Amino acid sequence: MMTNPLVSSYNLPDYSIFESEKIFDYYIGVPDNTYIVLGRSNNIENSINHKNVERDGIIILKRPSGGESVILSPNMLIFSFKQKSDKIQNPAKLFKLINSKLIENFSKLGIENLYSKGISDLSIGEKKIMGSSMFTKNKTIFYHGVLNISEDVELIEKYLKHPSKEPDYRKKRSHREFVSSLQREGYNLTKEQLTKAIEESILQIKEEISDF
Repeated sequence: MMTNPLVSSYNLPDYSIFESEKIFDYYIGVPDNTYIVLGRSNNIENSINHKNVERDGIIILKRPSGGESVILSPNMLIFSFKQKSDKIQNPAKLFKLINSKLIENFSKLGIENLYSKGISDLSIGEKKIMGSSMFTKNKTIFYHGVLNISEDVELIEKYLKHPSKEPDYRKKRSHREFVSSLQREGYNLTKEQLTKAIEESILQIKEEISDF
């Protein structure tokens, strides 16, 4: 009889800023391991390929934000920011602002054909390269995203089932057909270059977010 693997609360460094005393704070870094992260409404029965996950001893976390399950790995960048405010920002408007800034700064690195897709994805053409999610708690809004630099999409296919919900542009494509990486799309950028572009985007967002 197959037993369910252990699921722990999301505790990676990008989430640590949520408890900081700063009104606005952010984090950008590389995961130290391969993780499966379930969205708030996900469960392991419907989200993961049990045999592969158990055999390889993959750590499973569950985040407080929405969206579908994702893989994090050392070949990706995770980033987050939080803002304390008496006025909670409009999530759809904030996602749009964030993606516009990321597209602007990634384009400066030579990345072409970038689009904001679905609720909060970034794509190159019709292939997803970045996902993100958001939640609010105690008058604090928290955003976190993951950018696939060079991880093989077969890893995602190996550990995750097809999501129960998907954006229209996915069109029922499998993970290997739907997801890509910057490297796979022909962009061999360093983590330092991408970190700088993300940081510039976050700092620009900080300047504009108060106007919402």
